[in-house]
Amino acid sequence: MPSFDTVSEVDLQEVINAVDQTNRELGTRYDFKGSCAKVEQSEQTLTARADSEFQLGQLRDILHTKLAKRGIDLRSLQAGKIEPGNNQVRQTLTVQQGLSQDLARKIVKLVKDAKLKVQVSIQGEKVRVVGKKRDDLQEVIGLLRNVQLDLPLQYINFRD
Repeated sequence: MPSFDTVSEVDLQEVINAVDQTNRELGTRYDFKGSCAKVEQSEQTLTARADSEFQLGQLRDILHTKLAKRGIDLRSLQAGKIEPGNNQVRQTLTVQQGLSQDLARKIVKLVKDAKLKVQVSIQGEKVRVVGKKRDDLQEVIGLLRNVQLDLPLQYINFRD
């Protein structure tokens, strides 16, 4: 029986490359000359530091541009609070990986409410959809693409 998995994944190597490009651009820009503005990454957490909130906003814009050019959906970033301290401001951005249980349940409910002839199950951080016909699975993918969710979705492991 044909099946596929619905996941929300981000290529962390592309995030690393975007952070490096952002820091390189900050070093060459005139308006950031002599400032402590930079982006640091540890695992799935990005920390943006700047001298003022205005510079932090510019730094975020540069980072978002670099991430978008590398094919990373900005909905996968969760911005934290702006924290002042020591003549600097900083903000933590978290890269979200995987589907939360609430979002997975919401996806299952959406598919079941559409009354399609498929079975939907939660498999850890992914949602598996199994159906008798490939067309039914393609309808599910179309349905999920039209719904506005908090995270970007990818459809992997399509099997016949």
